Amino acid sequence: MEEPCGVGAAAPRGRDVEEPKQGSVLFLGGNEVKSSAVVKYSSAPPQAAFARLQEKTDLKLPPANWLRESAKLGPAGTTILGNSKKSKPFSSFGMAYDFIDSVGNDVDVVSDSENIKKLLKIPYSKSHVSMAVHRIGRTLLLDELDIQELFMRSSQTGDWTWLKEFYQRLIDQKWQRKKKSKEHWYQKAILSKFLYYSINGDGAAQPVPSTSEQHQEGPVSGESDEAGRASWPAPFEMPSSLSEDPGASNQGSVPLEPSYIVGHVASAPKEQNLTTLFNDGENSQGLKNDFVRNILWTFEDIHMLVGSNMPIFGGGRYPAVSLRLRDNNKPINVLTGIDYWLDNLICNVPELVMCFHVNGIVQKYEMIKTEDIPNLENSDFSTKVIKDIAQNILSFLKSNCTKEGHTYWLFKASGSDIVKLYDLTTLCEETEDKYQNPFTMPVAILLYKVACNMMLKKNQNKKHYGTIRTLLLNCLKLLDNGRHPQIIASANYMLSELFQLDEPKKEDNTDFPINGNSDESYSEEEEEMPDSDENGSYSNSSDPPDDNKAVAIIKSVGELSVPEKYKSVHRIRPSCAFPVCHGTEERCRLVLNYVLEGLKSVDSSVKKEGDLPAADPSTPIPLKYEDESTSGGPECLEKQMALFLDKMGSFQKGKHSSQSGMIPGSWQFKMKLQLILKSSKAYYVLSDAAMILQKYGRALRYIKLALQCHDTYCCLCASMLPEVLVFLCQCLTLCGDIQLMLAQNANNRAAYLEEYHYQTKEDQEILHSLHRESRCQVFAWATDLSTDLECQLSISCKCYEAAYEILLFSNLKSQNPEQHIQVLKRMGNIRNEIGVFYMNQAAAVQTERAVSKNVSTTEQQLWKKSFSCFEEGIQNFESIDDATNAALLLCNTGRLMRICAQAHCAAEGDFKREFSPEEALYYNKAIDYYLKALRSLGKRDVHPAVWDSVNWELSTTYFTMATLQQDYAPLSRKAQEQIEKEVSEAMMKSLKYCDIDTVSARQPLCQYRAATIHHRLASMYHSCLRNQVGDEHLRKQHRVLADLHYSKAVRLFQLLKDAPCELLRVQLERVAFAEFQMASQNSSAGKLKTLFGALDVMAKTKGAFQLIRKELVAESEQVGKEKHAENPSPSDSSTSLNKEEVLKLLGIFESRMSFLLLQSIKLLTSTKKKVGGANEEEAALKTNKHVYSLLLRASANKSLALLERVEVILNLLEQLAQGSEAGNGGIQ
Repeated sequence: MEEPCGVGAAAPRGRDVEEPKQGSVLFLGGNEVKSSAVVKYSSAPPQAAFARLQEKTDLKLPPANWLRESAKLGPAGTTILGNSKKSKPFSSFGMAYDFIDSVGNDVDVVSDSENIKKLLKIPYSKSHVSMAVHRIGRTLLLDELDIQELFMRSSQTGDWTWLKEFYQRLIDQKWQRKKKSKEHWYQKAILSKFLYYSINGDGAAQPVPSTSEQHQEGPVSGESDEAGRASWPAPFEMPSSLSEDPGASNQGSVPLEPSYIVGHVASAPKEQNLTTLFNDGENSQGLKNDFVRNILWTFEDIHMLVGSNMPIFGGGRYPAVSLRLRDNNKPINVLTGIDYWLDNLICNVPELVMCFHVNGIVQKYEMIKTEDIPNLENSDFSTKVIKDIAQNILSFLKSNCTKEGHTYWLFKASGSDIVKLYDLTTLCEETEDKYQNPFTMPVAILLYKVACNMMLKKNQNKKHYGTIRTLLLNCLKLLDNGRHPQIIASANYMLSELFQLDEPKKEDNTDFPINGNSDESYSEEEEEMPDSDENGSYSNSSDPPDDNKAVAIIKSVGELSVPEKYKSVHRIRPSCAFPVCHGTEERCRLVLNYVLEGLKSVDSSVKKEGDLPAADPSTPIPLKYEDESTSGGPECLEKQMALFLDKMGSFQKGKHSSQSGMIPGSWQFKMKLQLILKSSKAYYVLSDAAMILQKYGRALRYIKLALQCHDTYCCLCASMLPEVLVFLCQCLTLCGDIQLMLAQNANNRAAYLEEYHYQTKEDQEILHSLHRESRCQVFAWATDLSTDLECQLSISCKCYEAAYEILLFSNLKSQNPEQHIQVLKRMGNIRNEIGVFYMNQAAAVQTERAVSKNVSTTEQQLWKKSFSCFEEGIQNFESIDDATNAALLLCNTGRLMRICAQAHCAAEGDFKREFSPEEALYYNKAIDYYLKALRSLGKRDVHPAVWDSVNWELSTTYFTMATLQQDYAPLSRKAQEQIEKEVSEAMMKSLKYCDIDTVSARQPLCQYRAATIHHRLASMYHSCLRNQVGDEHLRKQHRVLADLHYSKAVRLFQLLKDAPCELLRVQLERVAFAEFQMASQNSSAGKLKTLFGALDVMAKTKGAFQLIRKELVAESEQVGKEKHAENPSPSDSSTSLNKEEVLKLLGIFESRMSFLLLQSIKLLTSTKKKVGGANEEEAALKTNKHVYSLLLRASANKSLALLERVEVILNLLEQLAQGSEAGNGGIQ
């Protein structure tokens, strides 16, 4: 069988070192109960085999090794007189601190084994029970509350008087201290000597010098009251010299907290920057876990962390036994049997060895198996009943000890059957200051430690957030800011850490239950209303009046033996509710509230410590927290940061110090840095949320507060962690975004200004705390709400540049590639915005100087600024391979070049205006930039919209340049042929980049552009044909080209339903072209053919006239509606026809039609005379004469309106078409 306890060397305390599950053997006492034990910690040496003493050995004589430290007995030899060592009042807290993982979660009870045994013996024993009960999560901590010691202390110090009065008034009016009998001390001495005799081996009696020898003599000869009282911790005012631990009073001259020393803030980011508590001060309060063994004992379904000091012997045939000394004249009673049985179960010891003596003389030994103990003569008991007692007591305590942080008192008077439970915290607060309760501080520390422990593991399971929050809030309720600022600051910081600012909101889909009560894991009112079933077990109403202070009462100890008499109806929930935040702002406000409380706590402690001796200004303060091993890199970074801050604003070099007097490296200094950073993050998130809601004034106010926090941080801390620098970079980037949005939404400036100047009291208090340390304004420039557009854009750009500079000098570029790309994108974008701003300003200046011929210096300056911005922006985008945005900026640069070209046009009214070389230069530069943009994109698939836009701009540039060259031909510098060639080339290139086939919103524009180009080219070739003489081949070429482009122009204009005038003009030009050709023809047949062709073109204008008629009808209807309406609205001039243009074209059309008809009549008549008419020609002649006569009559009637004239023309064209069809040979 394996050794169950005392395994190996001691495990280090403070860690949940779970040894191999040695001794987790299942005992079945009477086959009724289940029990298993796992040793979590043991300081006992390997078990020593016990020496069986010879008969007649006199135990009254001390052995040679008595009270000498022994390696075999270990601490049991010198510190334990037998196995009934008096437990300290805070023994459970010592264990809880060491096994913090178990508290609040897995374990139901933490206590000394003696207390457990005392509770389970209540129905069998008449002796009094007095225990303090505390709840941490679902765990109960049980400690002995020695009323006698307490009141002895009270009579000397004046503490606890309120409890003494309460006790005397309600419970035991004739209280007096009972002195322990001589028999008691005699029995203890006998047992101690027996244990020393039992150590096997000759060396057992060898004396070993021990510093604790004198300390241990006292209890043997008669334990003094003073020694007993020393174990009781004082309330907060107790000087450290009264502490039990002799080493605790010699703490040096460092000023300490009155009760507990709190550790520094851990700065390691991997531990979530939590503040942790060192164990200093635990010893001074008797909170040390000094049990020989800490055992995780599972009794049925109850999990207990138990401290035990029972000596265990082993070796040989008996691997593990407990050793007991019994007086042969006194039979074993039930209480002793339960005691032995429970001790063996807890320590997992399979056998018990009893040595019987008479008056100290050894008589015999007897070996008993643990499972046989309940069946011993005179001490038989039911293990099932013990199980029921355990379950009932636990249920009773769990149902009634509901408030975390409160001290409950379980009390049964000697000889009484009634067990009462009081809430001492409530009683104490009714009479005196809550800090008069010495349990207040240990409970607060434990709540804090459990929360800390869960916090370090919080990412594993976020269900624990509610539990952590409840623990911390209950901890804060117990603490006084004046006495414990560090724990309060740290707890508030941890509370703020629970609310994740850098993650999306998770509250809506969390796994843990949500309830309305956020401060507690249960409703206290609900918990405190016990289940009043038929047995009325918790009812207070029928109790006598003197019991109205009790929280709950067990009327008879006999009830505890009834199975499931007490049920814990209201289970303590394993996970507590986390408050539901209905938005980012609410979440951040909660965080800022906790941060502010933490800052107040730090600031108050700095004030308090202001009476410390002032430091010598000439002596540098050693900054011990700096890591010298890595100083090479950070030193350089520190210099870079100082240079950067100096460049940014009014930062004074070498001013890394606090104005309030905080010492670098102190807990206040480190904690304040953490709190400042947390508030900065909260303000950043608020700003980001306001930005999404388009509340730009509010967003700027929040980012201003975030950067003010950073200002203070920079002034306090010379070296910054990379995470802090990355965050600063994010703040500056967001600030740049806000300033840009403010610039783009200048219309709402008044509303933004109002939002910007609003401030909450909380924000003012946080600012006040910041200003206690520093008033430097490094980033003040970034958060001004300017009314000037240029200034806002400039600030935005500077913010992005600052963010980029941080990434550069801190070498964070490679570690944060996404951030680096985002900053560069924003830099490129803002430079584009500024470039466009200057470009638009230049265009406005250009518009204003209509009279002046020369380009002003202002314009040139604006061009340079704009060009510089575009160039830098292009570099930014190209550095991150952002082809699309680079193309857009190249496109904008092309537009700037076109504005420069337009600026070089001569003033209007100059009849000698020619297309200048400067214009040509800038238009060609524009074309270069557009071509670069296309090369940057590579192909249309990369970004179709941008590709189409660049193509359109390029087409427009070629078209504009060709049009200007055509309209304002530079004949003084170039030959006509050269100009025509250049115009033709430019027009063809414009056509190349004008996409008429792709269906898009721009398609009609492209079609119109292409039609216009064909029209212009046709006109140009038509003009060349008219003006040129000589080269017949060239004339023929021009004739073919003119005809080709006219026909293409007509086809494209016919596709468009909104360009009837353009279509009509092209058709009239075609008629003119036909007339010109006819003039050079000699034969009547040729002329007639050309005439019929021209009339055919005339007939084809029918579609254009129909469109004109449609628009005229729509316009007249609109006018009619407006006349009848009460408030006529002006008609939309953009859609209406240009009537002057229509009238002009109509006049030309009528005259050309009249001319063509007359010419055709003449030619047909002469042909008929000569040849004798054919039927077709006769029909054509007849039709033409009829149409011609109608046309003449219509032209003579000057009173006809425009619409009527259009109707006449359409009628004539209809008749002309019908006549030609009837004649089948008229108009071809």
